[in-house]
Amino acid sequence: MDTNGVSLLARGRVTTRLPAQDLDRARRFYAETLGLDPVDERPGGLLYRCGVTDFVVFASTGASPGTFTQMAWEVEDLDTVVSELRSRGVEFESVDAPAIRTDDHGIAEIEGNYATKGAHGERGAWFRDSEGNLIGIGEPVR
Repeated sequence: MDTNGVSLLARGRVTTRLPAQDLDRARRFYAETLGLDPVDERPGGLLYRCGVTDFVVFASTGASPGTFTQMAWEVEDLDTVVSELRSRGVEFESVDAPAIRTDDHGIAEIEGNYATKGAHGERGAWFRDSEGNLIGIGEPVR
């Protein structure tokens, strides 16, 4: 805590780190499939920036379990984003969990949302990157 009683972590920025067993393959996937190029790089790591948020894809000998969402984008038009990614070869996951079930188009209608987002629900879809990381895309339902 600082002198104002605020956690020092609360003032920091949160960034995601995604493991890649083949960093060159991951770079190609993020560039060719998602249309993202790194804004910076260092040995063993690629830094991407989306809006004001960063994420890193790093060389790792460990494999992603891919059993949970490891990173997600919040978008304004989920249908358009899903359609564009499908046209680039992305295959969306079928999800059948207690509170989340995707429809035939790979999109789930999710009840509830965080009050601070001013939404009453969310629509979501999931896919895997070239390294098996499970990536989500969500659209707040207002």
